Amino acid sequence: MTGAILVIYRPVAGRYAAQFRAVVTAAAERGVAAVALLPTGQPSADVAGLPCYHADLDDREAVRSVVATIVAAHPVRRIFPLFEGDVLTAAYCRRDHGIDGLDPEGALTFRDKNVMHRRATELGVPVARSCRPETVGAVAEFAAEVGWPVVVKPYAGWACGDTHRVDSAEDLARVWPLIADDRHDYRVEEYVRGAEYHVDSLLRDGEVVFEQLSRYTYSVLEFRDEPGGTVSRKHDLTTAERHILTASATVLRGFGMRTGVAHVEFFLRDDGEVIFGEAAARAGGGSIVPAIEAGRGINLAGEWCRLELDPEHVPAAALGPEIGTEYLCSDRYGRITAITSAQDLRALDAVRDADVWKSVGDVLAVPTASNDVLGWYVCEGRDFDDVRARFKVIRDSFEVRTEPVGESSCG
Repeated sequence: MTGAILVIYRPVAGRYAAQFRAVVTAAAERGVAAVALLPTGQPSADVAGLPCYHADLDDREAVRSVVATIVAAHPVRRIFPLFEGDVLTAAYCRRDHGIDGLDPEGALTFRDKNVMHRRATELGVPVARSCRPETVGAVAEFAAEVGWPVVVKPYAGWACGDTHRVDSAEDLARVWPLIADDRHDYRVEEYVRGAEYHVDSLLRDGEVVFEQLSRYTYSVLEFRDEPGGTVSRKHDLTTAERHILTASATVLRGFGMRTGVAHVEFFLRDDGEVIFGEAAARAGGGSIVPAIEAGRGINLAGEWCRLELDPEHVPAAALGPEIGTEYLCSDRYGRITAITSAQDLRALDAVRDADVWKSVGDVLAVPTASNDVLGWYVCEGRDFDDVRARFKVIRDSFEVRTEPVGESSCG
């Protein structure tokens, strides 16, 4: 084989397994070997037969040290981080060893929401108003200016972890002690009302070669009350929706992406104004990748690898019907005694694919992030409303039974 790629892979609950396999397969098609870098103490059957290294992936300097060892032993041509938290570290490793791809300047723009929103403003893309939570008074003054609620979030977070919707002065008094000691790690934004969209794109040499617009069916900040769903928007796009696609391309090029994969989020206000939310230099999370694979016939991670290794590659995406995907959730907590299987879900009408990450014996606790769920399914339909109606039928077919932890059934 000619050269090698390094895949930074976190084998957590199967969330990235399909992406990992797609990247390894795409590299092999082009005669390029794959090397895996996993978290310390997390073996995975997915890496069987591959050179495999381990590091504390949350320790940037430890990763850079291990990558230096890898590069000394393997002719690494590209580095592929599959998880949001590894994007910036991978960029430092590229710079360390002169490897092509997103550099730290670009990666920081995709990871630091303070930098991200400043750069979007420079590009002429509207953003939500924001402030730094330097004091509780500063947050209160900001809320008085923009109106309640406001959103307090880590400037470098993901999946809504440690993100708080603050609805009143009394609510702020509750939230402030949770962030006060780490306030410099946070930012505050106005709460943008309107429909929320995301664009999942592939770029080659600065040009968009694939894009998929989708609309969320729920509020990301209310994931505890509503399951997370999204539906593709491929047919009969409105003028505002086309504007979102244009704004996404502007953001990606302006943020420094040349060749890669990206997930960009926008809000469409009720008055028609498009507001940039945030952007990530990786494939969409949750079940977005399998949803696009079911609807368009391509795996975003695999196509990213092909584009990096082959400057002539063009993704062969189909169009097909509208495709929706929704997380599987449960309001039951404790030890699982029974749960609907992925096979049972796939047998339902219109379901194209499904995956269940939990099984009998696992313990369910209150979720702490928007991706803290039980699995997902993908289905097809005529349009946004039709897919959303199918969601309810499928959701009602998913059952979970639990018992309190420490108890067990007796025969």
